[in-house]
Amino acid sequence: MTCAFPLWLKIAGDGYPRGVTAVNTISLGLPAVRQTPEADPSRPADPRLVDTFGRVATDLRISLTDRCNLRCTYCMPAEGLEWMPREEQLTDAELLRLIGIAVGRLGIRELRFTGGEPLLRKGLEELVAASAALEPRPDISLTTNGIGLARRAAALTAAGVNRLNVSLDTLRPERFASITRRDRISDVLDGLAAARAAGLDPVKINSVLLRGVNDDEATDLLAFAVEHGYELRFIEQMPLDAQHGWERSEMVTAGEIMERLATRFTLTPDGEARGGAPAERFLVDGGPARVGVIASVTRPFCGACDRTRLTSDGQVRTCLFARSETDLRALLRGSASDEEIADVWRTAMWGKLAGHGIDDPGFLQPDRPMSAIGG
Repeated sequence: MTCAFPLWLKIAGDGYPRGVTAVNTISLGLPAVRQTPEADPSRPADPRLVDTFGRVATDLRISLTDRCNLRCTYCMPAEGLEWMPREEQLTDAELLRLIGIAVGRLGIRELRFTGGEPLLRKGLEELVAASAALEPRPDISLTTNGIGLARRAAALTAAGVNRLNVSLDTLRPERFASITRRDRISDVLDGLAAARAAGLDPVKINSVLLRGVNDDEATDLLAFAVEHGYELRFIEQMPLDAQHGWERSEMVTAGEIMERLATRFTLTPDGEARGGAPAERFLVDGGPARVGVIASVTRPFCGACDRTRLTSDGQVRTCLFARSETDLRALLRGSASDEEIADVWRTAMWGKLAGHGIDDPGFLQPDRPMSAIGG
């Protein structure tokens, strides 16, 4: 069967460029618009990933797969999603070529491997080791749900992972099973302990508080992190669920989180320059323990953003909430040189918007869910 339009387009409207809208992106995991940005003669000759607001991207977030072995209620439906076909995913060689271009030509200094669940990517340790061998050597981190981490933490550390973030929204087994639809909390706790034993420092915990579900555990989660030497980071729930059911009124805000923590702990700003880091960090009872709050919705930090994103199928995203992407996979699988690919990447980042626009009346949630974008 043939089609006059690419699979990811159809005739319609609804907020997309004239005559274009998306098909069922819940099942296909495709963006609304894939674009080839046009060169802007006003873009400076700077080889880095600069934008028109003076920001420079030095942090590359890399989604290794859209697959996940949990089914968190705020991320995807119970039945899961239709995963990306393997042939659409970047091969190891293609991925490493893009990472090499980013580090060697575009000034990227930090790599964060994400998913879906990155531990589901075969050969992850080899990808990390190859990335760690680049010059200049990038800082390498990993965001994981912790399932399977216990048996791989040492190997990942040896391969070159410097830091680790593990998702954990509750300490109660029955709640964990309800939120994730999997009875695996012991695997996550074992993974955290193994990461510490492997020498990863800091080991961070990412927690999302859900109103009426686990928002009564804020202080318990922080006490657990302090006791075990982890650094906890609370993250406001963002409009990135596959079901598009996010409601701002249901989100537990950073202000509410701070109020709840203050009932048990004394929090003071840690005094360190935040730079482009997404978390506001606070000393817990004078330190040395710290806690962070990532308030992407109520206290956006877009003005200092230093991130660029690469999906597992080779699309550059200039923002977590972007509704358009730039296709590098087609260049990789064509005859483009490294410098041609780098220049397309630079052009894409030059067009980065000032902010995510969640508070704008016309805000539209990205078509790809978080599992297909990467954290």
